Amino acid sequence: MAEKKVALSTETNVVAEPYITKEDFITKYSKPLIYGASALILLVGAWFGYQKLVKEPKELKAAEIIFPAESLFDKMALTGFNADSVNIVLNGGANAGTKINGLLNVMKTYSGTPAANRAAYMAGAAYLQTRDFNNAIKYLKEFNAHDAYQTEIKKYIMLGHAYAEQNKMDDALTAYKKAATINGKDEVFTLDALMTAGAYAEFIGKPKDAI
Repeated sequence: MAEKKVALSTETNVVAEPYITKEDFITKYSKPLIYGASALILLVGAWFGYQKLVKEPKELKAAEIIFPAESLFDKMALTGFNADSVNIVLNGGANAGTKINGLLNVMKTYSGTPAANRAAYMAGAAYLQTRDFNNAIKYLKEFNAHDAYQTEIKKYIMLGHAYAEQNKMDDALTAYKKAATINGKDEVFTLDALMTAGAYAEFIGKPKDAI
């Protein structure tokens, strides 16, 4: 009986991959996994701790500290600004027996809080009333309206006023135009911004812009 021949493979460079069991994987990577998870837990814990133990108490304290200055500013906005009251609002002092921490101090001490942000808006408006246009522009630019569009419109109108007083005509018109385009559906402040931009454009000799 003839012997049956078996063909042998000539491929000698094929190496089988070693089989890694679940236990091998855990043994090899358990420490890095544990360290990574622990670091993540620590980071999340630190973030929540910062929010509850640092940020929120700081914001509450800032809101408490700014309240007297904010109240005096609101009163002046209704009855008129005067140099003495503006100075107290900005730098602190006493008004009708009430101790007032100035807006400038609030911005410095409680930087990053909503109260400090509001302080920038009020400081810019106050400086505009005292004709300190450089500081008015500085603090109005620092203020972030955070999508409170009517406040943002008023911010840019005031910026336009400050630039106009400095004879920075292009900057003033740009600010007025910006105020007019923030929210086209607003029927109060946007209309005021449009009229202001149009009147100013006509005043500086730009009739096309005015129209």
